[in-house]
Amino acid sequence: MLKGSLVALITPMDEAGGVDFDALRGLVDFHAQNGSDGIVSVGTSGESATLDMDEQIEVIRRTVEFAAGRLPVIAGSGANSTAEALELTTRAAALGVRACLLVVPYYNKPTQHGLYRHFRAIAEGVDVPQILYNVPGRTALDMANDTVAKLAQIPNITGIKDASADISRVGDFLARCGGDFAVYSGDDATTLELLRAGGHGCISVTANVAPRLMREMCAAALGGDFARAGQINESLDELHAALFVESNPIPAKWAVAELGLAGRGIRLPLTWLAEEYFDSVAAAMRRAGVLPGT
Repeated sequence: MLKGSLVALITPMDEAGGVDFDALRGLVDFHAQNGSDGIVSVGTSGESATLDMDEQIEVIRRTVEFAAGRLPVIAGSGANSTAEALELTTRAAALGVRACLLVVPYYNKPTQHGLYRHFRAIAEGVDVPQILYNVPGRTALDMANDTVAKLAQIPNITGIKDASADISRVGDFLARCGGDFAVYSGDDATTLELLRAGGHGCISVTANVAPRLMREMCAAALGGDFARAGQINESLDELHAALFVESNPIPAKWAVAELGLAGRGIRLPLTWLAEEYFDSVAAAMRRAGVLPGT
């Protein structure tokens, strides 16, 4: 079971929207050097919605190559079409990823039975560990605890990234899904509370900007030192909020560019961070100690 701070890595792009693989190599090195416990490639933060299938697979392939065994790579391979998600997961698994992350199908709003059938079909079709991803704020659909518990009985469905920010769910997952089922936070602002409730880590936007601090906070909490974890998290509170002043990954990509780690590229319909937020995001980065200045 992977534990700790897994970065939901942005996909760096040039100003024309092309994937910048040189910058991707640099970002993978940055996370290896700063102690991230793993990389999630081509999730929401990686702009999976605007990369075509071949681009998604190439970004995942290069990420695995650049990681070179230094840290595990989880592939975002979800889709709102079961056939597409199955193909993506099949192709990603062949690249040697540690696991695949599969989002609840968005827009078409299946029933809970449909969700079960969707995830079961992918799990039965591809022999790779699979992590469910529940993010109702984006998908307009919340996967029920009963559905999660039923899916957890499938051997290669090994965990969930829950971005509902409902910490009361954690205990239910832990009680009903078995001791080998991992529960990850998909909401940086409530990650510490999820860890306090028995969760195993986070798949983090904030880690794009503050990887060492997120890793140290998770390590402290997982080790039972909640006083230390709380001190670190307090220094990150403002950054957690600032990275969502506009839709993710808009602020995160701006912040990574400010660190000199990537260029100013993003794909429509997302646009570059509005200038009115530059100062507040930079101030949050300085408060966290990840950007020089006063």
